[in-house]
Amino acid sequence: MNRFTAVGKTDVGLKRSNNEDTFLVKPDLGFCLVADGMGGAAAGEIASRIFSDTALEVFSDTAAATREEAVSRVQQAFGLANERIRTHIRQYPEHNGMGCTAEIIVFSGTDFVIGHIGDSRTYRLANGLLTQLTKDHSLVQEQIDLGHITPAEARTHSMRNVILRAVGVEEDLALDIVRGKVSTGDLFLLCSDGLTDMLSDDTIREAVLPAAPVEDKIERLINLAKASGGLDNITVALVETA
Repeated sequence: MNRFTAVGKTDVGLKRSNNEDTFLVKPDLGFCLVADGMGGAAAGEIASRIFSDTALEVFSDTAAATREEAVSRVQQAFGLANERIRTHIRQYPEHNGMGCTAEIIVFSGTDFVIGHIGDSRTYRLANGLLTQLTKDHSLVQEQIDLGHITPAEARTHSMRNVILRAVGVEEDLALDIVRGKVSTGDLFLLCSDGLTDMLSDDTIREAVLPAAPVEDKIERLINLAKASGGLDNITVALVETA
């Protein structure tokens, strides 16, 4: 497995009273995650924590030995978390509507595997180019795909927070899996929409491109998002390969 440094941080932002985001960085187990809860009244906070706890349980013994095993564990983590959130809702009907968007990245040898649901995102910075590896499961992304609006219009669209997929909302979970190869010097960024709603991809790239410790890059991203309004919780995990 490639050696890598992983750091995460979450910030409540400037407008919210509680933080419904969760992150987990486990370099020793070869995975990291970001989850963004939804549902309000502390229910979103519970959903993202259920997701994080479930993933840790699934990955708790050893790092995935093969890419196939990594894919299997990602599917297991999302599927089990989906079941547990739905079970919680049945036990606490007042939390109906709770769920979370989520990203998991797993490293195995020279491979990476990403599990993705919702509008949290995973990016990779390689050779100075920032690429979004995941595709938002959102109403505005659907409208972009249909050619009805432009990406620039989506950033200020009144329906930009309408999510089409989330963990815990439907019995059958439609999970995106992204696979790829890791190269030395790659930087992977997992984040909640509290970052990407505030910052353009160009601004994110400019913040993480200069040589600096990953901790400093995360601080820079969060401070920029807050300076741009900080309307939501902001959560970032950075993974730097060596």
